[in-house]
Amino acid sequence: MIKYLFAIFILCGMKIQAQESKQFTIEGDVKQKLTINLASLSNYKKVSIDSISILNHLLQRKSSIKNIKGVPLKEILSQVEINESSPKKLSEYYLVCSATDNYKVVFSWNEVFNAKSENNILILTDFIADPEKAEKGNIAMIATTDVATGRRFVKGLNKISIHKVN
Repeated sequence: MIKYLFAIFILCGMKIQAQESKQFTIEGDVKQKLTINLASLSNYKKVSIDSISILNHLLQRKSSIKNIKGVPLKEILSQVEINESSPKKLSEYYLVCSATDNYKVVFSWNEVFNAKSENNILILTDFIADPEKAEKGNIAMIATTDVATGRRFVKGLNKISIHKVN
């Protein structure tokens, strides 16, 4: 019986650890895969925002995040070389941003690089969640200019895949 409890304890511990996101990779149609961790994010220009209300698809307030510090996704992606020779063809690319719990959101290339604000999509490195939740301390991503901010609030970001539309 003790062996079974010990095994369950170990498996639960591994499950909790697997949910942490201290780094993410950028892969897909890129010339070289890039891994970004919390330490490397400190090399990028940071943005600070007081707070953002997290609204669901019905525009109901679900929570808020405060004392937000993050790096514009555009800054990070500018370090990635896409497998495309024609800049005109970049309009045919999209990004799939995945979390450790397999939640996924999609952005078009133009949504990232052709937006009025360079801070429209942030990789969050530090924030306070209200109510406080387990995602604190994990890398997250949010589209700051979305109306329903919760729809593209990726907690536990672990991968960005870049692909061309077929």
